[in-house]
Order: sequence, then C-alpha cells, then structure tokens
Amino acid sequence: MSNSPLTNAIIVTFLLFFATLTVGWVGTLQNPEVGQSLMKLFEKEVAGQILGNNPVDICLRLFLNNIEACTLLFLGGASFGILTIFIMSLNGIVIGSIMEIIHTDHSWAFIIAALLPHGIFEIPAFIISGALGILLAQSLISEWYGGADTAVEAQKLARVFLLYVLPLVVIAAGVEAFITPVIIHLVS
Repeated sequence: MSNSPLTNAIIVTFLLFFATLTVGWVGTLQNPEVGQSLMKLFEKEVAGQILGNNPVDICLRLFLNNIEACTLLFLGGASFGILTIFIMSLNGIVIGSIMEIIHTDHSWAFIIAALLPHGIFEIPAFIISGALGILLAQSLISEWYGGADTAVEAQKLARVFLLYVLPLVVIAAGVEAFITPVIIHLVS
C-alpha cells in the first residue's frame, strides 16, 4: 500500500464515513424516531430539490447537489478540517439512518440496487473530496508553523479534485438519473 499523504487521507476519510454510517444505521435501529426525523429532513432539503420527471433535469440537479457537497468537503479544509469532518460525518449518519429506515419496508437487495450503481462513483468522489479537505487543513496547519505554502498546495489539490472528483460526480449523476431507477424497478 502506498504511504502517500493522499492515500493516508483517503483511508482516514473512508474510515470516518463508514464509522458514521454505522452510527446512523445502529442509532436508527435503536431509535427509529431519529431515523424518521432524518428521513424527513433529507426529503425536504435534498430529495425535494432533486426529484422530478425528466431524467435529464434530475441528472443536472444531482450533479449540482453532489458537486456542491464535494466542493464543501474540499474547501472545508480551510476551517482546519472542521467543516470537512462535520459534512462527512453528517452524510455518513444520514445515509446509514436512511438505509435502516428503507430496510424496514424493503429487502437488502432493494437497498443495494438503489445505492450501488451510482454509489460506486459517488461515494469515492465524496471520500476523495474529504481527503483533499483534510490535506488542505494539514497544509494550513503546516503553514501556521512555518512549513508549506498553502496556496501552492491548494492548487495541487484542486487539480486532483478536477481530475478525479469532477468526472466521478458527472458519472454518478448520469447513472443515478438514468440507470439506478431501472435497476430498482427490476428488483422491486
């Protein structure tokens, strides 16, 4: 395994995301009312702004929503990582909670069909964005102590964002708008 700073930050972000996903899932299992509240909040704040009848419009809305979230994860590093960690944790908790709520009415096959097709692109985009945010925070802290030039480091990190995150978000939006609904219909 590589020992690069990006690889290490991806591992940390991955562990944070899946730990908080587990917290959301187990928390909702223990207290379904919390999960219902999170589901209502998600429907109002996220799904309500994305849903529609035209797949092209849905694709564009998904792209804009996800690129905004990824940008906040990356630029949240400028808050010394606090915003990045908060957004990543909140996403993990909400996804874990929603998975458990949906599981009460549907099979795990349905949940996998609803998440996996686009999730294999979307989740890595979020994790890489979070890792870039952590590296931005590390650069700020290093500069504080007389080390790295954060502006130079931010440019390098932005190139990684454009090279990897942007294409993943584009693909995820297309898959979620056009392919995931077909797969869900096959499993339902």
